[in-house]
Amino acid sequence: MKQMTLTTGGFERYGKTTRRATFLAEMDRVVPWGALCALIEPVYPKAGNGRPPIGLERMLRIYFLQNWFNLSDPAVEEALYDSLSMRSFVGIDLGREGAPDETTVCKFRHLLEAHDLGKRLFEEVGRHLQDKGLKVATGTIVDATIINAPSSTKNQDKARDPEMHQTKKGNQWYFGMKAHIGVDSKTKLIHSVVATSANVHDKHPIPQLLHGNENRVYGDSAYASQKALIGQAAPRAKDFTNRKSSRHKPLTEREREKNRRKSRVRARVEHAFLVIKRVFGFAKVAYRGLAKNGNRLFVVAALANLFMARHHLFRVQGDRCVQ
Repeated sequence: MKQMTLTTGGFERYGKTTRRATFLAEMDRVVPWGALCALIEPVYPKAGNGRPPIGLERMLRIYFLQNWFNLSDPAVEEALYDSLSMRSFVGIDLGREGAPDETTVCKFRHLLEAHDLGKRLFEEVGRHLQDKGLKVATGTIVDATIINAPSSTKNQDKARDPEMHQTKKGNQWYFGMKAHIGVDSKTKLIHSVVATSANVHDKHPIPQLLHGNENRVYGDSAYASQKALIGQAAPRAKDFTNRKSSRHKPLTEREREKNRRKSRVRARVEHAFLVIKRVFGFAKVAYRGLAKNGNRLFVVAALANLFMARHHLFRVQGDRCVQ
């Protein structure tokens, strides 16, 4: 083990384990670093005649910091210099080396986007969780949420992102993209993800959100009367989506009671959205275009699954949460 320098040795008399440090310590133990790095390694730059590339796992850790704390490329570079807990998580000792600059961080993100590795990371995390006992059950909850995009034209192109569109929800208009997810009704973990522009109706990605072995499919009233679409991907599935009323045909008391019972299960999907949009801050797009933001959505969904499953993983590992 390398001897600690004065930068990391510390002479502080008082200290406290912060929530950020606790979170990073937990994530360090539940992320399958070896398996995820093995997916990226074939396309990661190799050492040659020039400057050797930064270690792959270190760059992946920095990339995950960006997604956990909603940091831009310049912001994550500054955060590494500012936060001891982040430097410790990445493995940077400022007494010996500096943090990777924002250009290096940007190139790594573009590498993942160019090879569509966000989806593969999501799938690998899913396999890892199944190996740890979190099997996909026979019930799926489908839902969608809007990820806002800047509607201003005060930018270099003097135009809004052409791949983002507006949609009306209630009496308010929104501009951006939609994150469609399929969530296991038992574990609340995300098993499928689709990114579209905001004007795409929630029902259209239904076949892509089902794994095919469902007995029940839950959803809000936006998915009502979609038995044909559900049957395309899950022939044995029963339609447990909420019934929809109309101006001339209100729901009966029996139908409202059925909706309430279904909603007790359907509400579990909101936990996944809470983690994605509130805990990890992915409520607004960070880049232009669906491809880049879709790649980020897959990665954030994978990290959200690890976050929601962390207590189960600790039990499997015979470990305890950091107090």
